[in-house]
Amino acid sequence: MATSPWSEPVTQALRADGIELAALHPSATPGFSGGKTEGTRLLAERSRVLSNLQEKLFANGRSGDARSVLLVLQGMDTAGKGGIVRHVIGSVDPQGVDHAAFGVPTAEEQRHHYLWRIRKRLPRGGQIGVFDRSHYEDVLVVRVHNLVPPEVWSARYDEINEFERELVDAGTTLVKVAMFVSLDEQKRRLAERLNRRDKYWKFNPADIDERAFWPAYRDAYQAMLDRTSTDYAPWYVLPADRKWFSRLAVTELLIDALSGLDLDWPPARFDVEEQKRRLAAS
Repeated sequence: MATSPWSEPVTQALRADGIELAALHPSATPGFSGGKTEGTRLLAERSRVLSNLQEKLFANGRSGDARSVLLVLQGMDTAGKGGIVRHVIGSVDPQGVDHAAFGVPTAEEQRHHYLWRIRKRLPRGGQIGVFDRSHYEDVLVVRVHNLVPPEVWSARYDEINEFERELVDAGTTLVKVAMFVSLDEQKRRLAERLNRRDKYWKFNPADIDERAFWPAYRDAYQAMLDRTSTDYAPWYVLPADRKWFSRLAVTELLIDALSGLDLDWPPARFDVEEQKRRLAAS
C-alpha cells in the first residue's frame, strides 16, 4: 500500500484552535508532505470519492433526509474562493448544490437583521450549501471599516455561535474555511487580472484600497477565529498561496464531513422484483 502524503488528518492539520495568524505562512501545506504534482493527482482521485458521497447525500435528501452540509468560505479578495467553487464543488452533481455569494448588502437586506439574508440561503436537506463570504462579513468588513459601533459588532460573535448551534442541531454539518493569501501573492493575482483581458471582469479597484487595511483585517480574522471556532462548528485555517493545496484540502474536509454522516443508498420504496417483471413484460 502506498504511503499517504498526509502526515495527519486534514481536520487536525488545519484546525484553528490556538493558531496565531501573525505566524501563519500562506505558502505552507500543513500536514501534506507531497508537492504540486502529487497533490494534483490526488485531487482528481479524491474528487471521485467526494462526488460519490455527495450523490448519496442528495439521494437521501430526495427520500426525506433533512441533513445537509454547509461549506463557508471566508477570505480576502483573490484568496481563491471562486477556484474552490469551480474546481472542488464543480466536481459534484450541481443538482445537489446550493451556492450563495454574499456581497455588499442590498437596500432590502439592510432593512433586516444581518442574519436575515443568510437564513434565506441555507441549504435544504440533501444539499451541499456553499457560502462565498457569509455572515462573518458582519464581524470582518463591518469591524474594519467601523460601519457599526464596536458594541454592536462585538455582540455578534455570541449571536453567530448560537445561530450555528441551531443549524447543527437541525442537521447541518458546518465546514468553515478561512483562507489566507499573502500580501505579495494577492498583488501578483491582482496584477494578472489587470494584464489579461479575460480577467478584467474579476478586477475591482476597491481591492487595491483594501490592501491598506491588511493589519486591521488580520486582527479581525484573529478575533473571528478565537471567538467562533467551536466544537460543533470549528474553523479550519487554510494557507492559500498554493491553489492546488487549497483545493485538495477543502476536498478532504468535505469528504470528512460527508463520511461522518455515515450515508448509505436509500432503500427502494417499491417492490423491486415486481418492477423488474413489469419492465420485462412492457
